[in-house]
Amino acid sequence: MVYTVTLNPAIDYVINMDKLILGTINRCDSDHFYCGGKGINVSTVLKELDVNTIAGGFLAGFTGVQIEKALNEKGINTDFVTLEKGYSRINVKLRSDEETDINTNGPEISDFDMHLLHKKLECITKDDVLVLSGSAPQNVDDNVYAKMLSKIEKTGAMTVVDATGKKLLNTLEYKPFLIKPNVSELAQTFNTKITTLHDIEKYSIKLQSLGAKNVLVSMGDKGSVLFTQNKQVIMQSAPTGTAVNTVGAGDSMVAGFIAGYLKTGDYKASLKLATACGSATAFREGLCTQNEIAKMLELIESK
Repeated sequence: MVYTVTLNPAIDYVINMDKLILGTINRCDSDHFYCGGKGINVSTVLKELDVNTIAGGFLAGFTGVQIEKALNEKGINTDFVTLEKGYSRINVKLRSDEETDINTNGPEISDFDMHLLHKKLECITKDDVLVLSGSAPQNVDDNVYAKMLSKIEKTGAMTVVDATGKKLLNTLEYKPFLIKPNVSELAQTFNTKITTLHDIEKYSIKLQSLGAKNVLVSMGDKGSVLFTQNKQVIMQSAPTGTAVNTVGAGDSMVAGFIAGYLKTGDYKASLKLATACGSATAFREGLCTQNEIAKMLELIESK
């Protein structure tokens, strides 16, 4: 079973318009609602890939009810902690001549709430995968993911972390199987500029020296690169297409890599599936579907 944890889920309200003009009334061409949050996105794509998954984390208020309802309607199993106060976020994603995202803060998480989440992790065994990804509410400290990994360290479960800064760095002593920064997140984590493949390699290897086993770096239309625990460097180009949506593309890559590795145990095949999933999401509104993933995989295989 693949368990995903989303500390700060959201409903993403995506608004499409030709041009956004500040200081006046704008009319949208179309709008859509999606259940958001990085772990939720991973579970959603895993479902498309026929991988058993349970989405967990924290939900609150009427928006939390709607998020869980939407996931269950898709056949995704859930096991969230329901907060007594506040409500899960509504994020606004404006798609016009440029992409503009407005992400809200979300509810506060108490120590008792976190205790309840830790209790839910007690079911994890060596045969499971735990995915920790995304931002956290403002009152949660930078050790939040490290504490979760410490709770399951002795189980031998496979762990995946998709976070930035100290929230990522603090987990590395627990040797996560996979971490997946994009180029800007890699730069943010080390407070530096990254402009070349040599820079990507330098800081990815540094993450490995700190404990990460495998580092997958997504590079947008330039594809992706995987630095493995076996000292391999595997490059994968991306299929050609028009990017219309970057929300969830990285999460789709995480799901694709997990699914590929669980099914094949092969890094190269896993990277291909990860890239197919990421591209399939980038080329559409919302997350990728099974058919679109298959099409992208065919394009990658044909190169």
